[in-house]
Amino acid sequence: MPVEFDCQKLELALKTETKGENYPFSLHIFDSVASTNQTLWNLLAEGAKPWSVVIAKQQTAGRGQWGRQWISPTGGLYLSVAIAPKLEASASYQLTLASAWGIASHLHQLGVDVGIKWPNDLVINSRKLGGILTETKINNGYITQAVIGVGINWKNPVPETGINLEMWQASYITKPISCLEMLTWAVLRGIESGMECLAQEGISILLSRYLGLLSNIGDKVYIDNLAGTVVGVTSQGKLRVSMETYDKTDINTTELYIEPGTISLGYRKSSI
Repeated sequence: MPVEFDCQKLELALKTETKGENYPFSLHIFDSVASTNQTLWNLLAEGAKPWSVVIAKQQTAGRGQWGRQWISPTGGLYLSVAIAPKLEASASYQLTLASAWGIASHLHQLGVDVGIKWPNDLVINSRKLGGILTETKINNGYITQAVIGVGINWKNPVPETGINLEMWQASYITKPISCLEMLTWAVLRGIESGMECLAQEGISILLSRYLGLLSNIGDKVYIDNLAGTVVGVTSQGKLRVSMETYDKTDINTTELYIEPGTISLGYRKSSI
C-alpha cells in the first residue's frame, strides 16, 4: 500500500513547536525525483533560500556517500535541506557530524534506540536505518551553500543488513514514531538543532555529543592485516584506531587516524 505524505500535518507540527515564530522551513513535496539533493540544488539556482526542503516519496537516482547508489523505493523518507553555514571548506565534515548527532538525538528523545555508525549512518541493532549525504559549494575557501541529504527507512523494503522503523517498532503497543510526518519532523528539527550546536557551542562540544551516540566504540577493525580497536573520532572527523604491536620484550600501542571512506566498518545481517 503506497505511503501518502500529508504536508499540512507536517507544517502544523513544525509551527506548533515554534509557536509560529522563526519557522525556517520552506517545504517542496514531490511524488518522485531523480535525487532530492539535485532537485534542491536546482531550486537554489532558481533563488530558493536556506532551509528550503525537498521531500520525495521515491528517488530514481538517489546518491550515497563516495558515489554509491542509494536505493530509494516508496515507503522511505527521502529529504534534503539547504543551509548556508559559515565554515571553511576544510570543515565541511562538521556538517555531517552535526546532522547525524542532531537526528539521532531527536529520535532518541522520541524513544527510538538509534546510534551513529561513523561517519554518516544511523543504525539500530547494528543494522542500517539511514544515511546522510552532505554536498557543498565553495567560494574563496569558504562554504557558501550546503545541501544535507537524508534517507531513513520507514516502511520500505531493506536488505539483510538494513532495518526499517516499522520493522523495529512492530512489537510496541504505542509506537515511538506514529507516522511518516512525525519522522520527517524529527529529522528536520534534528538537522536544525545540530547546526545550532555547531554554530553556538563549537566542534568540541558537538563532537563529545556525537561520540556519546557513536556505536563503533570498541569495534575491532583490520588495517594492513593488523587488528585495531576503534576508540573515537578526531576533531577533524577521522576515526581513531588504537593499534597494538608486539615484540619480544614489550607491547607497543599506537593510534592511527583514518579518513572517511578508506575502511568499511561493516554491518550485521538481519536474523528476521
